[in-house]
Amino acid sequence: MRRRFAVPLLALGAFVVVGVYVTFTYITLLFDSVSDNSIDFVSGADHKLTNANGRDHEHTQVIPKIIHQTWVNDSVPTKWLSAQQSCLDVNPDWEYHLWTDNSSRQFIAEEYPWFLETFDKYPYPIMRADVIRYFVLAHYGGIYIDLDEGCSASLEPLLNYPAWVRKADPTGISNSVMGSTRNHPFFLRVLLELKKYTIDWQVPYITVMYATGPLFLSVVWKQYKHWATNHAEQVWILMPNDAENDSTFFFDLHGSSWHEDDAKWIMYLGVHWLFFTIIGFVVAAVIGLSAYLILKRSGRNKQFKKLKILEEP
Repeated sequence: MRRRFAVPLLALGAFVVVGVYVTFTYITLLFDSVSDNSIDFVSGADHKLTNANGRDHEHTQVIPKIIHQTWVNDSVPTKWLSAQQSCLDVNPDWEYHLWTDNSSRQFIAEEYPWFLETFDKYPYPIMRADVIRYFVLAHYGGIYIDLDEGCSASLEPLLNYPAWVRKADPTGISNSVMGSTRNHPFFLRVLLELKKYTIDWQVPYITVMYATGPLFLSVVWKQYKHWATNHAEQVWILMPNDAENDSTFFFDLHGSSWHEDDAKWIMYLGVHWLFFTIIGFVVAAVIGLSAYLILKRSGRNKQFKKLKILEEP
């Protein structure tokens, strides 16, 4: 009797353990905070390299003056032309690259042929737009900016940080604006991790976020930041938009042109993640208890039938 119940309970326990192990990094992202001493952040208010302990570092421009952006072709939508032009106006002596679908594929084919098959097989165009920004930052260095992001001021203060990304809301980091030196170890690691996360979840928003988008980048960053040991390897965090932080440099037009209908539901889940997490545990507990009671009742019925057979003349 006990062995009969032990098998499904052990299976359920194993399922929970494996689930926690696989999603552990994603779970810990929910509790990540920029107040943690291990996280260094860029304050747009004073343009200083400052960490949670208030230490400053010498300023040396290490990122090259290159702006990277992506679009399907050379015809940028009218609604984003002003944002694009604002970045060119406040950074007039910078090199500028607009990576189109064709030039992106050609770049991967010539410089990273080992990734071309994966690049071509991505089910959604935005996934190729995601990965090309990682590759060009690792290859050339510079600053990547989404087309729906405008520039409020010169980006030269951001050239002092070997690699930086923007803090996302509510957790993790974003890939909408990023800066890096050429061959920075963080972005080199991002390139190597991409194939591992190439999974089509059959839901566009989840597939993009987990395989190439901000959630993928956040997981790699979460794992990487404990490995970085010096200033050159550090990934610095550009704080979220507010009056005292990265609004000094950027303004956001909130394009989200790749979002489909599933995105609204996923975002709703993200806002109310704690509620749905609790509901998930409750449902799992109810299913587990129901399975236990069904097995227990089944065992009693079998015992009753055996006794009835024994009692028959």
